Amino acid sequence: MKKVAIIMGSDSDLPVVQKAADALKEYGVPFEMRVMSAHRCPAKVAEYSRLAEENGIGVIIAAAGMAAHLAGAIAANTTLPVIGIPIKSTLEGMDALLATVQMPSGIPVATVGINNAKNAAILAVQMLSLSDSELSEKLKSKRAEMTEEVNAKDEKLQNAPF
Repeated sequence: MKKVAIIMGSDSDLPVVQKAADALKEYGVPFEMRVMSAHRCPAKVAEYSRLAEENGIGVIIAAAGMAAHLAGAIAANTTLPVIGIPIKSTLEGMDALLATVQMPSGIPVATVGINNAKNAAILAVQMLSLSDSELSEKLKSKRAEMTEEVNAKDEKLQNAPF
């Protein structure tokens, strides 16, 4: 199975991206986590991105706040899918969200909500499941479990005395 790379612009992003790591563990997807700054070590980011596919990476998740150029810098150097996590910092994370989602034509970055690392991981799992039927079944099972949870809550509400 291909790995997922989780790249954060700063180690201060770790509490957010840990949720992505936890979700990947839940699905049994191997991953690696790195700290790389698009602005402080751009050559390292470019090299990592160019070599990611031959190093067994299938999807890259990039988390950054403020200017949030990390996902775009990675996407510019690979054809692998890149998922951006805008990190809440200044402007409630709207600056990072807009910087992550507004990529030029031909260099896309899939973008999840501000600080929504879990959804980034699930999206990465969905991408990998296109060529892994076992992973696809795990996703379907989790969706069925979520449906059952909502139905149980609804039933409890319907039987509650108001």
